[in-house]
Amino acid sequence: MNFDIKTEQLGDSSYVISLAGEVDLYTAPEFKQQLLDAIAQGAKHVVVDFSDTTFIDSTTLGVLVGGVKRLRTNEGQLSLVCTFIDSTTLGVLVGGVKRLRTNDGQLSLVCNDRNITKIFEITGLDRVFTIYPTRDEALEQIGSSSQPSA
Repeated sequence: MNFDIKTEQLGDSSYVISLAGEVDLYTAPEFKQQLLDAIAQGAKHVVVDFSDTTFIDSTTLGVLVGGVKRLRTNEGQLSLVCTFIDSTTLGVLVGGVKRLRTNDGQLSLVCNDRNITKIFEITGLDRVFTIYPTRDEALEQIGSSSQPSA
């Protein structure tokens, strides 16, 4: 089975969870546990990096939605880094947004591939997802949103 996970704490309340390989029914429980551990340690902002992921399924969607629900109760946010997309992945993400909206959740996407962002523009989904061009810009947004307002 091709799967790897790495969790990185960036500050008191910011984490990046990087996934590689297939995230499915068999590997999603480990992803879920890493996400829950980060939230239990006080995470308010979590970036899930799917850059090296080759497949996700509806089980992965359930983990993301559950994470957003928990983060939203603490005014947190979940962002995704994604460098691939196919019709299945697009369907999973759209389904996720529908479920998240019923809980006032927010899901952001990081995508630097013009072919992928074009799919979001053509379908109008660029108005549904917050899309960042790079992982660094998503992390920068986390940094500015966690700063107290003057």
